Amino acid sequence: MYSTNYGKSHALVIGINDYRHVGPLGYAVNDAEALAELLKTSLGFESENVTVLLDAEATRANILQAFLRLAVYGTEPNDRVLVFFAGHGQTMTSNRGEVGFLVPSDGDPSDLSTLIRWDELTRSSDLIRAKHLLFLMDACYGGLAVTRSLAPGAMRFLRDMMQRVSRQVLTAGKADELVSDLGGPLPHHSVFTGHLLEALSGKAQDNYGNLTANGVIAYVYQAVGADPTAEQTPHYGYLQGDGDMIFRPLQLVETEGEVTSVDERLVSIPATLTGKENSEMDELKELKELLSEEKHRIQLYDFVAQSSRELLSKTAEDYFPVQGSIEPDSFADVLHRYEAVVEHVLPQEMLLCRWGGAAHSETVRMPLSKLSERIVSGSGSVERMYLRWYPVFLLLYGGGLGAIAGNSYKNFFDLLHTPVPNPFGHPGADVLLTAITQPMTDISDRFKWLPEHERHHVPRSEYMYKLLQPLADDTLFLGLAYEAIFDRVELLYGLEYLHVDHPDSIQAGERVWGPIGRFGWKGRIHGPSPLQKLVTEAKKEGATWAPLAAGFFDGSLDRFQEVASGLNRTIASLGWY
Repeated sequence: MYSTNYGKSHALVIGINDYRHVGPLGYAVNDAEALAELLKTSLGFESENVTVLLDAEATRANILQAFLRLAVYGTEPNDRVLVFFAGHGQTMTSNRGEVGFLVPSDGDPSDLSTLIRWDELTRSSDLIRAKHLLFLMDACYGGLAVTRSLAPGAMRFLRDMMQRVSRQVLTAGKADELVSDLGGPLPHHSVFTGHLLEALSGKAQDNYGNLTANGVIAYVYQAVGADPTAEQTPHYGYLQGDGDMIFRPLQLVETEGEVTSVDERLVSIPATLTGKENSEMDELKELKELLSEEKHRIQLYDFVAQSSRELLSKTAEDYFPVQGSIEPDSFADVLHRYEAVVEHVLPQEMLLCRWGGAAHSETVRMPLSKLSERIVSGSGSVERMYLRWYPVFLLLYGGGLGAIAGNSYKNFFDLLHTPVPNPFGHPGADVLLTAITQPMTDISDRFKWLPEHERHHVPRSEYMYKLLQPLADDTLFLGLAYEAIFDRVELLYGLEYLHVDHPDSIQAGERVWGPIGRFGWKGRIHGPSPLQKLVTEAKKEGATWAPLAAGFFDGSLDRFQEVASGLNRTIASLGWY
């Protein structure tokens, strides 16, 4: 896990006006020098870590040597790296698509061996240990092969973006476009770099003063597109990861002592509009179309069945053995590998639970049901066997977020009550709600092994809250409502578990147990707790309250109030607020 701060900041800045074999440019050197100065004086890049190559210095050999030096000698995991190139670009067409090249000062476009392939740089960037790397290329060429961009209007936790890997890129234009080396907002600078310098000088910061790479990219994309002197369209996206380089993080606050809440807010990702869709987005589009009309329910079933088969294959015991002890490093590794496998299916489950109707009930439950059927008791580490429930748990939470976002409480109820085998012989564990709770509760303290979760009261809940936010926001566009929806998922899960696990009447003063999420520490200084708000809402709406109508608490308001009172007494006894 990466920290919420940067170690060192490195930059490789290249500007070429004078070429041996290509026509000269007017302002590339000015662009490079101005950017290097801005990085050093305003954006926290140490002078000794900023390498500048201009004109004759910017040969193919020198550029590659300076870049690869960052891999061999230069960076640590919590560093950031910025690479800027102002010069000519070249695009060739191969039998597999476009191939982009940068033209160094000694490059000859008629001799491709003297140029620098773009994908040579991106492949080599894997060798650089820094968590964040941003390419800013004032050149036009094709073959960028960016994997995706954040959805316009998406929201992210600033601290979370600092702790995720990213390889981001912004170029001045695409193949066959002419770079505008004149005009723009600043004299003696190209259109692209002129707007880039203005963005980095503060025009791209948000209302809280944060200046991020995504904010800079959005600003430059829109400013260049609207500039009357420009004849190019910037190209941008992620090459790897989904973090974000932060230039000026005014809202990052490190806390000490007992952690119950973190001073971090969701920040909006600026809108950068593009028509590009990848195959994963196409699959979600197909899923939405199949959900739109009941006549497609058979095709939808087949679609989800295929995804479920692939998920079963990728989570097989061959890939996730149950032998061997669990240590902090191996625990984190198993979590992250499960998350990588489930990430493709999670948005599908969110959409199924958001839009699915009564005709889709079996389809909605299928991925969770099939994964659960495969979990059997046997020889091996108990913790590793319990971890086999983790991908099911992720899908349960994801489906819950989708269901509640769409006011489709029946889908969440159906997920919780999915019939499953009872591999460990726990009493009453014949539905998902009860089968999954004990194993996931028994390993919940292991989440304290993860960085920044050591002092959390409910580390598993806090981890899930941060983990699911980006995907839920991209899929469901929840915005600032995410926290309240997440709390409601955990509340209904915990209260329904208590209702099922403790079928007898709960006596006044009796303390009972149900899984408690991050809603458990919210009270008093935060105003009415999420549980108190839920009780108030239920009293107001009575028998028509949506969770009751969906089947929660056997449709009984009295039973809900009884269970809620019992859980509230248990929370109060913990002394968390």
